[in-house]
Amino acid sequence: MGRSYCIFSAQYLPHMGGVERYTYNLAKKLIEMGNSVTVVTSNLLDQAEYEKMDGITVYRMPCMNLLDGRYPVLKMNSKFRKIHRILKNKKFDFVIVNTRFYIHSIYGQWFAHKNHVRVITIDHGSSHLSVGNPVLDFIGGIYEHLITKIGRLFCEDYYGVSSACISWLKHFHIEGKGILYNSVDVEGIESILNVKDKNYRMLYGIPEDAVVIAFTGRLLPEKGVPQLISAFETIQKKHQNIYLFLAGDGILEKYAAGHKSDHLIPLGRRSFEDVVKLLAETDIFCLPSFSEGFSTSILEAIVCQCYVVTTEKGGARETFPTDAYGMVIPNNEVAILTKALTKAIENPNERAKAVRLAFERLKQNYTWDIVAEKVNSL
Repeated sequence: MGRSYCIFSAQYLPHMGGVERYTYNLAKKLIEMGNSVTVVTSNLLDQAEYEKMDGITVYRMPCMNLLDGRYPVLKMNSKFRKIHRILKNKKFDFVIVNTRFYIHSIYGQWFAHKNHVRVITIDHGSSHLSVGNPVLDFIGGIYEHLITKIGRLFCEDYYGVSSACISWLKHFHIEGKGILYNSVDVEGIESILNVKDKNYRMLYGIPEDAVVIAFTGRLLPEKGVPQLISAFETIQKKHQNIYLFLAGDGILEKYAAGHKSDHLIPLGRRSFEDVVKLLAETDIFCLPSFSEGFSTSILEAIVCQCYVVTTEKGGARETFPTDAYGMVIPNNEVAILTKALTKAIENPNERAKAVRLAFERLKQNYTWDIVAEKVNSL
C-alpha cells in the first residue's frame, strides 16, 4: 500500500533552480512507486493556489517576494489559513522539508510536529548564503543560525544532498542522518536529446570545430558568473575559436548582457528542454560557484556528455573523485579559473575520457530511482 507524502519546498516549478527540480523529480519518482505526493510551496509568480501537475498535488502559499525570488516569506493571511486548513484535514504519513532556512521550512517542520507526522529536513547548502554584501552576509549568517535553531525544535532528523552538506550541518551542531543525493532523470534527458530540433551552433554561426563553453543556472554572484566572464574574455584573446553561452536569469542578467559579444552569448532564462539541447552542443560545462550543495546543472551536463570544470564546493569531489573524471579547482579566482579552462580547451582527448568515466559514475550513484527507494525505506 502506498504512502502519502507532503513536501514543503519554499520554491518550486515553474520557478527554476536546483531545489525546485529536486522536489519535482523526487515527487514524480515516489508517485511512480505507488505513493501520493503533495507539494506545498510559495506563490512566487502569482499562479493558481491549487493545481495538479504530473500527478503531483501542488498548493501555493501567499508570500512576499524578497531578493528577486530568492527568499519568499510566507504571508499569514486568509489565503494561508485556508490552505492550512485543507492540509490539516489530509492524512499524511511522511513530511519532507526541502532546505532549512526559510520561514516556509519552519512552517513545514511545525506542521508535521503539530500533527504527529514523521518529518525529515533535507539540506542543500555547504556555506552561508551570500548576496555579495559583507554586512548583509554577516546579518544573514546570524539569521541562518537563529532559524535553524527554531527548526530543530520541531525536527530532529536532517539529511544532506552531499557529504559536504553533512559537514556543513555540523556548523550548526547537527549530526546528519545520511545523504539523499541530488540526482538526475537520465531517461528523461536522453529522450529530449533524441529530438534534434534546435542547433545553437548553426543559429549563432559557430563553426563545428569551435570549443563551446556553457554555464546554466541562476546568474548570481555566488555562482561565480563575473569570474567566468572575466576568465573567458582573457582566454579569448589567445583562443579565437571559443564561445561562451550563459543560460539563465537572475540579478546579474544585466551584467552579463553588458559583456555580450559574438563569442559571449547570454541567452536569458530557457526551458529545461532548451537547456538540455544547449548542453548537447557544449564541449565544456563550467560552474565556478563559491557556494553549492550538489549541483543539478553539473549532473545534467554529465548526461549530455559535457566535460566539467567546477570548484571544490558541494558534491564536486564526490562526483569527480580524481582529475580523470573532470576538473575540480580550489576556488573561483580568475587566474585559477583561466588556467583551468585553458587546460581543458587545449586537451580534447583528456576531456573525452573524462566524459565517459563521469557518466558511468553518475548512472551508478545519482539517479532518482536510488534516492526515492532510500526515501521510501525511511
